[in-house]
Amino acid sequence: MAASSLKFTVRRRVPELLAPAKPTSHEFKQLSDIDDQDGLRFQFPVIQFYRHDSRMADRDPCGVVREALARSLVYYYPFAGRLREGPKRKLLVECTGEGVLFIEADADVKLEQFGEGLQPPFPLLEELLYDVPGSGEVLNTPLMLIQLTRLLCGGFIFALRLNHTMSDAAGLVQFMEAVTEMAKTGGIAPPSVLPVWERERLNARKPPRVTFVHREYELVPDTKGTIIPLNDLAHRSFIFGREQITAMRKHFPPHLRSSSTFEILTTCLWRCRTIALSPDPDEEMRVLCCVNARSKFDPPLPVGFYGNCVAFPVAVLTARELCGNPLGYALQKVKAAKAEVTEEYMRSVADLMVLKGRPHFTAVRTFVVSDNTHAGFTEVDFGWGKPVFGGVAEGGVGAIPGVITFYIASRNSEGEKNIIVPVSLPGLAMDKFVSEIESLTGGAIGEENLSNKFSPSAL
Repeated sequence: MAASSLKFTVRRRVPELLAPAKPTSHEFKQLSDIDDQDGLRFQFPVIQFYRHDSRMADRDPCGVVREALARSLVYYYPFAGRLREGPKRKLLVECTGEGVLFIEADADVKLEQFGEGLQPPFPLLEELLYDVPGSGEVLNTPLMLIQLTRLLCGGFIFALRLNHTMSDAAGLVQFMEAVTEMAKTGGIAPPSVLPVWERERLNARKPPRVTFVHREYELVPDTKGTIIPLNDLAHRSFIFGREQITAMRKHFPPHLRSSSTFEILTTCLWRCRTIALSPDPDEEMRVLCCVNARSKFDPPLPVGFYGNCVAFPVAVLTARELCGNPLGYALQKVKAAKAEVTEEYMRSVADLMVLKGRPHFTAVRTFVVSDNTHAGFTEVDFGWGKPVFGGVAEGGVGAIPGVITFYIASRNSEGEKNIIVPVSLPGLAMDKFVSEIESLTGGAIGEENLSNKFSPSAL
């Protein structure tokens, strides 16, 4: 049976509010001007699949994780609070200690029934990460929702949904690692990495001054309906291993073939996606690269900082330029965009947020790529071993669905590293996208071989 057609029943207990194990301070903490931009005001879903471990046969994963979460929230107590909005849309956390939502569940399915090579889209995800009515708003609701679902085989699924304004992927993994330590030690010691707030380090200057041209936040009118229609989205994951990336590199000139895997893959996906969407030749197409900017600061942000420290540098080309030129032309634009990110760049973004009312990044004709392969989701071990799959639960999530794609780390049966890329596109565009990707990887991905491709020569 294909995993996509897998049917099973999930029996959930009543969702509960899980508060910190000890009393915590009631206070207000401001988010940074990087945290509270509009493009991060959404719920970020993560899912982890764990095998049965005979050494843990006498331990209930729900009980272990519930207790570890409560102990971890003593240190990460802002997660147990609620988000409020102050003047000029400034976000702050009221540390109320109310807690996060926790759901205990059981499913009548075994892990092996999900098939080999776990990847999004997952069957019945809405049952494995249940959207408790009223819990999905950004303001005044729990900042985190966790569902732990036991499986018939003794394995379990840990699914989590985070209000993205609170943390980026690196910050979330830091919290999850604290939970794993509490699970293994029973909370006899603090987390090895203590959380640090210090969001003020990423606030706007006084007076604010924008020093970069931030085309990622341009107000672009959607004059031709080029935001992806939500009623026709096809979801599919693509796996890129060493063979596929090597094949892609051959399409670039020799002096660019040593570019990073992220740069090569992003450039190829950007062009294939553009061809699939068939825009007018003169329309500007954007690719936004989510860049972890922690290393850009001097002095560095402290170890333990778990706020958002991401930038969205953008490369912009017309469809004609992107699809009519050799791939190396677009790659150089991607590399130049990433290179822009410095401490001054981040200061400029924070200043722009204050001056422009915390705008959303441009979504019209935009492709956003977030590389989570180094975030650490695949290392999160509650005591049952590392996950069979760990990472973003679905593609296309965000305030504007279908725009963002995540790169997820995985390994094949031989233990070789792969990158899973969930993609959301309209149905016909997905068929074209598959065909274009196959042309760059030597037919190593997908079975389709369509002839009605959008040819770059038509531009």
